[in-house]
Amino acid sequence: MKIAIRYSDLSVAADGTVGGHGAGDTLVRRLLRVFPGAELVAPQIHRYAAFDVVPLELVDAENTVVINMDVIDSTAVWQILRDNSPTRAAPQLMNFMWWNWTRYDSAVELATLSLSCALFPTFANSERTAKAIQEYVRRWTIQPLAERARISWVNLGIRLEHLQPRHEPDRPVVLYPAIYMSERKRPQLFMDVVSRVAKKAPIRVEARLVEQHLVSPQAMALSRNKWAWVGPLTPSRQQYWEALAGTTAFLATAREETYGLEYIEALLAGAVGVFPDLPWAHAIVPGAYPFFYRTPAEAEAMLLRAVTDTAACRAELDQAAGGSLTEWLSEHHNDDAFETSIAEHVERWFPNS
Repeated sequence: MKIAIRYSDLSVAADGTVGGHGAGDTLVRRLLRVFPGAELVAPQIHRYAAFDVVPLELVDAENTVVINMDVIDSTAVWQILRDNSPTRAAPQLMNFMWWNWTRYDSAVELATLSLSCALFPTFANSERTAKAIQEYVRRWTIQPLAERARISWVNLGIRLEHLQPRHEPDRPVVLYPAIYMSERKRPQLFMDVVSRVAKKAPIRVEARLVEQHLVSPQAMALSRNKWAWVGPLTPSRQQYWEALAGTTAFLATAREETYGLEYIEALLAGAVGVFPDLPWAHAIVPGAYPFFYRTPAEAEAMLLRAVTDTAACRAELDQAAGGSLTEWLSEHHNDDAFETSIAEHVERWFPNS
């Protein structure tokens, strides 16, 4: 079986590796591990040591399963593959729904996304994403298409081997747990809460952002505080995990997440996570998890306790997980399950490829 992976924001470094620190880049690297020898789809053809890059028009549509990470345009991708097939064979195309569906709010976008997920097998990054897509398909497409939709999911999970030994900082470190200062992440709420905590306890706030968000008004405002450090993403995954190993706590403020990989990684590294009382957050932690806030005042109180009584907070997290939060996270968010499941679904959905 030949596999091609399509991601419109693909970035390949000069050394022939998939660059970038965003979730999409990370997932492309993971898919390459699951499907060694897979092609990557991009406008310019190029051969690298680990993979080939080919334009969509040159993909062998008759013998290749295309995993499309840009789900909304799958019907157009299917048509291009069909038009460039010598026999006009039906292309083998599946969706990988890994991003937040709430980015779309117009009828045209919602209907197009729903049609794509009704027409092509769709693999989602979490149960919440899968349920949302199922509802969209039911609401925005006709019954015959909705009834034939094939939608499945598994949690993305994390690579446990990246975990580094903890090293406690001299001053508690509070992480901004995102790489974007987008409105959905509610950075102003984060800044309001940590500003009040910084007046009551000595903390260091760290925010590692993608380049374009380093110069955003919110990032510039945060960096002006003497207790805050705002900088670029770490250059390697090892350095990223080393930084997490020295993180005391984080304050999550996002309005919506499809999964929440960064939060899970920080929890696994030993940080105390303070979450908004929202469904996406409850979905990734044990049912008895104690640190959910409804108001900014509650967030402030919980974060202050996390940085001043950290050991007791970690003990509560372990108790909530039935003994060990690390073990609970390892069991519920292991990326082995993702890699096994997506490979099995490709085999199931395209048995003759």
